[in-house]
Amino acid sequence: MKKLFLILFGLMICLSAVSFAQEELTKEEWQNEMTRLTDQKASLSTELDAIKADVTKLRNTKVQTVEDCMDELYAMVGANKADIEAYRKQVAELNGKIMRKEGTKADLQAELDALKKNKISALPEFFDKVHNQMQRSLDAWVEAPKEIMYTVVKGDCLWNIAKKKEHYANPFAWPKIYQANRDQIKNPDLIYPKQIFKIPNLTEEEKAKYDKLRANYKPAPVTPTKQDEVK
Repeated sequence: MKKLFLILFGLMICLSAVSFAQEELTKEEWQNEMTRLTDQKASLSTELDAIKADVTKLRNTKVQTVEDCMDELYAMVGANKADIEAYRKQVAELNGKIMRKEGTKADLQAELDALKKNKISALPEFFDKVHNQMQRSLDAWVEAPKEIMYTVVKGDCLWNIAKKKEHYANPFAWPKIYQANRDQIKNPDLIYPKQIFKIPNLTEEEKAKYDKLRANYKPAPVTPTKQDEVK
C-alpha cells in the first residue's frame, strides 16, 4: 500500500507540473508531453493492477500459526508434542546428573549417546545442548578412581589411615577399609607394616553417615588422678 501511495503521489506531481508549464509550451511540445504522460499513466495503471492483485493474494493466503509451524517441524523428525515433552524431560534429567556427577561417567556417556541418536536431537531446541554443551561438561569431568592402594607403615592403624586427607579425612570411616580388606585383616586392631590395603571410595550415603558420627562424637571426660586432686 505504501508503494501504491508513492505511485499516485508521483503521478499527481507530474500532472501539476504539466499544468503549470502548459502556457509556455508550443502545440507540438504539448502534444508530445501529453503522449508521454499518457504512456506513463498506462504503465502506472498496469503496475497498480499488479499491486492490487498481490494485495488480494496476500489477503487470501492462510497464515500458519506458531503452533502449526511447530507441529510441522516435529513431524519432520517423526515426533509429536508428547514425544518432544518426554525428550525434553530426559535431557533435563541427564543434564542434572552430569552437573551433580551422579553415577559413573561411563553410564552417563551411554545415556547421552542414546539422546544423540534420537532424531529429535536435531531440532534447534536440543541440538547444541545435547551434542555440544552436555558433552563438554561430561568431558570435563575427571572421574576419581574407584579405589586406591595403600601400603601400611609402622605405627599405622585403621583410624589414622582413614583420617588421611588423601583417603577420607575422617577417622570414623575406618570400617570401610576394614570391610574392603577382610581377606588380610582378621582383627581391626592388628594390622602390620607392608600390608597393602584397598581404599575404596565412599558413597554419598556413607560419607554422610560418617560425617554425622564425627559431628556427634563427644570424647569421654578425663578422670582426674589422685595427684591432680591433691593439686
